[in-house]
Amino acid sequence: MAQRGYTFYLTVLLVLIATLWILATVSPEYPETWTIGQGVGSFKELQDRFAALAREKGVTYAFEVAKRAKLPPNSDIHFLGHTIGDELYKQKGIEGIVDCTQDFRNACSHSITIGAFVEFGSEALPMIREACKQAPGGPGAYTMCYHGMGHGVFAYFGYDLAKTIAECKKTGTEEYHNQEYTECVGGAVMELVGGGGHDPELIKAARARYLSAADPLAPCMSVIMPEDARVLCLLYLTPHLWELAGIDLGRPDPAQFPSAFKFCDVLPHERQRLRDACFGSFGKDFIILPGARDFRRLEDFTNAEFALAAGWCELAGPEDGSKACIAEAVGSVFWGGENDPRASFRFCSIIRSDLLKGSCFKRLASDIARYIADDATLRQLCARIPEEFQSGCRSKGEEILWSNSPTY
Repeated sequence: MAQRGYTFYLTVLLVLIATLWILATVSPEYPETWTIGQGVGSFKELQDRFAALAREKGVTYAFEVAKRAKLPPNSDIHFLGHTIGDELYKQKGIEGIVDCTQDFRNACSHSITIGAFVEFGSEALPMIREACKQAPGGPGAYTMCYHGMGHGVFAYFGYDLAKTIAECKKTGTEEYHNQEYTECVGGAVMELVGGGGHDPELIKAARARYLSAADPLAPCMSVIMPEDARVLCLLYLTPHLWELAGIDLGRPDPAQFPSAFKFCDVLPHERQRLRDACFGSFGKDFIILPGARDFRRLEDFTNAEFALAAGWCELAGPEDGSKACIAEAVGSVFWGGENDPRASFRFCSIIRSDLLKGSCFKRLASDIARYIADDATLRQLCARIPEEFQSGCRSKGEEILWSNSPTY
């Protein structure tokens, strides 16, 4: 009898704790936080719900809900940000960029530039430049804005890669070392590899034209891709390499990662930047997998979750491959200084291999130098870097290994 009473009170206590947790995590200002993801049958349905919310209560409100909402595991949160951003463009046009949020990895500014180019074509370039200067976020926000434009340029030209590259070239400036151009190409490649697109039949034809099982690194290493755009192209090719290795993109099996890594190993060591980009791209995608792709809570990933991602980088095979993978992984955690830097330090610290730990801190030091503008914060963060890498942290001019802005 006493046992039954104990069980009853324990059950009541657990229900009470769960109720208090719900009340604590669901803001009364945003009641949809708890309900919008319930009973969702598909990602399209989730998109439709957020689009309707943005129309009914405003885009800013919808973004706030998306930041807090309990969503189905492995939801494409970046693309969900695009969905809300699309509604913003419909409501306010390119001027809507001032209402964007840097959350969701620049998805909103991506949507604004996509919408502008699809609507106005080349005439939109001056408008897009001014809009991108207003993109919310840190120093990397301006160039990442052009990544979004690349999606729109590719769609505008009917998924013709040559025409897209030619248009992207018009955007490059000396001030930003032509990063606008290369980020634009990177966005187009992401659109190609993702396979969603604004016109499913056209994108399907483009994938058949530019992606090849016989030539896994196409189009990045094909004649069509200029040398100066190959690094960004390779950084966004990863899902295609996973498909070729038979990996289920929805539920990747780590046992298959070595097969996908091998596609990068064909690049000669004389082309180290390209090898680094190819292997590094895996780290960019690995880092969010242990947390069901929910990068909203990346700062709060457990050490065990971080250790999983780091361990997968060790499957690369060649030493330089694992180092590049780890470096791009911490770059994604740091995200141009947008995330709490303590998460990046924690990620590097849990890595078992001294060699890979060094690669991690070297990249983190360089990113701190590049993206942290406040001198006091810069000095504070650099002081936490192991001494052998601190010179790279204090030198603003040191170029990082393969890319100059955070990559989605």
